[in-house]
Amino acid sequence: MPYVVPEHELEFSAIRAQGPGGQHVNKASTAVQLRFNVAASALPADVKARLLQWPDNRVTADGVVVIKAQGTRSQEQNKAEAMARLQELIALAEHVPRRRKPTRPTFGSKQRRLAGKAQRGEIKAGRGKVVA
Repeated sequence: MPYVVPEHELEFSAIRAQGPGGQHVNKASTAVQLRFNVAASALPADVKARLLQWPDNRVTADGVVVIKAQGTRSQEQNKAEAMARLQELIALAEHVPRRRKPTRPTFGSKQRRLAGKAQRGEIKAGRGKVVA
């Protein structure tokens, strides 16, 4: 079951959006910045560890996930979008990767590889100068 982040663990701040939008973008703070402290959260320990090691620029060195949403003109819709993106990130971190079992090539695959190499070598050997 996916972990649902409680509202009290999230910190929202309204900021000015970037990009086009005319005068509206200069005077309305509709973009939302969501901050989620992973270490102080109630996430399971293994999910915390995977989230902190995530190769992503949304996770800071302090262990805080920062998500900026500015897709719409509505602050509430941007807030909902930021929460959805955080839930998606946590769902990805909840997935436990399967351990890889090391395998060895079969005897038949080795024989096919060597036969292909020998055939290619014969083709290349036939490309030499013709001696008359």
